[in-house]
Amino acid sequence: MKISTLAAATALMTVAHAVQAADIEFWYGNTGNVETAIKAECDAFNAAQSKHHVTCVGQGSYEVSMQKAIAAYRSHNHPVLIQFFDAGTLDLMLSDAVVPVQDILPDVKWNSYIAGARAYYETSGGKLFSQPYNASTLLFYTNKTELEKAGIAKIPTTWEEVIDAARKLKAAGHACPFVTDGDTWRVLEQFSARHGLPIASKHNGYDGLDAEYVLNTTFAAKHLTNLVEWRKEGLVKLNADTKAGNYTAAFNAGECAMMEGSSGSYAASAKAFEGKYEITVGMAPMYQGYERHNTLVGGASIYVMKGRDQSEVDGAKAFLDFLRQPEQQMALTAATGYVPVTNDVLDAIAKSGEGNSTKYATAAIGIKSMNQPRTEDSRGIRLGFYVQFREVFMEETQKAFAGEQTMQAALDRAKARGDELLRRFEKTYKGVKLP
Repeated sequence: MKISTLAAATALMTVAHAVQAADIEFWYGNTGNVETAIKAECDAFNAAQSKHHVTCVGQGSYEVSMQKAIAAYRSHNHPVLIQFFDAGTLDLMLSDAVVPVQDILPDVKWNSYIAGARAYYETSGGKLFSQPYNASTLLFYTNKTELEKAGIAKIPTTWEEVIDAARKLKAAGHACPFVTDGDTWRVLEQFSARHGLPIASKHNGYDGLDAEYVLNTTFAAKHLTNLVEWRKEGLVKLNADTKAGNYTAAFNAGECAMMEGSSGSYAASAKAFEGKYEITVGMAPMYQGYERHNTLVGGASIYVMKGRDQSEVDGAKAFLDFLRQPEQQMALTAATGYVPVTNDVLDAIAKSGEGNSTKYATAAIGIKSMNQPRTEDSRGIRLGFYVQFREVFMEETQKAFAGEQTMQAALDRAKARGDELLRRFEKTYKGVKLP
């Protein structure tokens, strides 16, 4: 009887431990169709096994998720898994709040990740700090139907061709030939990377915290000035210039004919075009005379936070393993347009019999764009307080678009204000060696 009682008690303790291990949280920052896809993956993980259970909690945006996670960590009430976006990488690396994912999962073949997805989130020694997850990159979208109406048979691949097509569209009566929102990620970061241009010295901060911004001295300054002039000419529209009030919504409605946008925008655009227009998607345009380099990975990756017990870490590892499966990456790509992050997924798509399906339209082109020849200035951005710098850049350049200052003055001011942020960050982490 005593043995049975002891066995029963032991069983109860084992069950209690299993239940404890099951309760892990994953915080994410997406909304809309991406949030729907994330929730579907969480449900699929919970249905696929019974050892662990993940609760996925949306925070409304990447910025809010980052702020709440840091506050939760300080109060010891943080999740074991947190999704952070690209711009917060250095802040997380130096926060002492996360464990490098490659240390948590040493047996994973991390070199199976595409180079473009690895570079942003790895240390100088090549160790991944976080697991790339919803990876996007910049692509070029066109409404082929509207282009053909204007007599444009060839999809533009250079900026010179884009503007030539824009002039033909305008002449044909099209009110919005090309649309962008002027976002830092699109018009500065992705532009600079694929043209092989630095945003800051020290290879965008990878070689030290004493970096300085140089964006006001590179060809990016000329491109941004061009955007101002093309907008005056009626060839380029910003959010506020469109009836929809949003560049992707304006493109999806057929209001605008060409757009530079995230691969993560594809699913919504393709759905909106059904039965109305033909959509094309390709690599972002280049200026003639420049060699094409890789675009940067956008979106976000998943970090393992410190201070959780081993059972929760085990659950986190199981969930990360699940998300890495080709089938799960394919599901995320099909639902959102985000790009697969490991090289084996393209083979899996081909073997699925749906390799030519529109739901995987961004997979091959997105990977191809991120896997173009790389330079020391196109790995990514490793700058402190970069989230705040993005706000500075937008504030100054929007004034230029509004005619309140020249674009060169805007970039000079952004550089000065950005350098102040970098010096504050350098002072905060004085003596700390970059990972």
